[in-house]
Amino acid sequence: MKFMKLGSRPDTFYTTEAVRSVSSEVSSDLIIQVKGSRYLLHKFPLLSKCLRLQSLCSESPETSAIQLIKLSDFPGGVEAFELCAKFCYGITITLSAYNIVSIRCAAEYLQMTEDVDKGNLIYKVEVFLSSCILHGWRDSIVTLQTTKAFPILSEDLGITSRCIEAIASKVLANPVKVSLSQSYSRRGGRDDQLMSIGSESHRHSKHANKVWWGEDLAEMGIDLYWRSMVAIKSGGKVPGNLIGDALRIYASRWLPTVVSKCGDGDDSEVDSKHRLLLESIVSLLPGEKGAVSCSFLLKLLKAANIVKASSSSKTDLARRVALQLEEATVGDLLVPCTNGMIYNVDVVLFILEEFMLQGSSPPRNGGRLERRRSRSTEGVDLEFEERRRSSSASHSCKLKVGKLVDGYLQEIAKDKNLPLSKFIAVAEAIPEFSRVEHDDLYKAIDIYLKVCMYNYILSYLLSHQYVLVVSFKCISCYTIN
Repeated sequence: MKFMKLGSRPDTFYTTEAVRSVSSEVSSDLIIQVKGSRYLLHKFPLLSKCLRLQSLCSESPETSAIQLIKLSDFPGGVEAFELCAKFCYGITITLSAYNIVSIRCAAEYLQMTEDVDKGNLIYKVEVFLSSCILHGWRDSIVTLQTTKAFPILSEDLGITSRCIEAIASKVLANPVKVSLSQSYSRRGGRDDQLMSIGSESHRHSKHANKVWWGEDLAEMGIDLYWRSMVAIKSGGKVPGNLIGDALRIYASRWLPTVVSKCGDGDDSEVDSKHRLLLESIVSLLPGEKGAVSCSFLLKLLKAANIVKASSSSKTDLARRVALQLEEATVGDLLVPCTNGMIYNVDVVLFILEEFMLQGSSPPRNGGRLERRRSRSTEGVDLEFEERRRSSSASHSCKLKVGKLVDGYLQEIAKDKNLPLSKFIAVAEAIPEFSRVEHDDLYKAIDIYLKVCMYNYILSYLLSHQYVLVVSFKCISCYTIN
């Protein structure tokens, strides 16, 4: 990381009875109170560089030899103020990515501008920020993180936006350059498998090296992360699969915590920031099909139900799932429900409806005749071949989904609260040609009928318990007699 030293004098600040002072042959004539801490200082070095202190001293009447100035709302607290005060005295201070935001905000508060003194603190901080900090990947990340402590001032001074632009420009320039990543460096260059939500497969692990920046950005809060990702996406140079991998890394970092906090069903635990987190991730999903796995999308959908995300986010996720439903497993489709049933069947029905709207119908016998007609030109023939391949792929997908649906039916059939209408709706959601064989469907029906019969017998016995007891007693008495 880069740093810069300002000033040349040794540090002469010291503490006496909870008061910070500076060694000097000149008597102190100014007391500055910053959030409960007091500094016994001198007017000349401070007022010569701080316009705000000039104004406060002129407005405050001098009732004694030492004037008191209170700075109760000082940004950065005593640490930032002391660095500014040392700069005024010419004492050496060190600027780095960790303190540059607090010093810049403090200097702005004190109005340490060029109008007051040439080469003042604001100018020097800005030069260091622009020429050094924003040119480094890790420095830009750390600086952006520190803006969270001063959100309004950082925005007003343009620090936040400049950091985001710097980060985005580096990703766009080197989207697959691993050497820039501080997270990759901490791992010693190992291509570790990235954790994912639940049992998410490592289908995208081959991109782990290429998405080096995703690991570093995953340390950010959702507000700064969202703005950084929007800037990266707007550049148009990062492939959708890398954007998807970065989002998967971020979701792996934060969503398990959100789900664990909200999983108990207590509405008081489901606050707006949890919904914001998930909805922000959904809004950043790339539009390209296959950029993220179907399993990951369905896990986001499950989390959306838990945190009570907006209906628009759920709908968006469901439609994305429908585009690549053939990749899903039965376990992926088992979305928890909160209205009495075990699983949310309605969302799966919506996904199936959307899926059936995609693609085209299976190949028909007319394809041979169509090809004969299209032999007139090479271009038309190629167009036919492309259309035929697309049709075959669509038909293959529907066959996979047909088997998936029957497996799903076997699972939901075990739910004693599943209405017959919903069972039939799921079974009929796919066309007949999607089932090459019906063994899995018959098995699902058999499971459902057994569960229904068991529930019917159990409910009958419970509702006629008194009659059955009397009947058994009568039978017993008759047998004894």
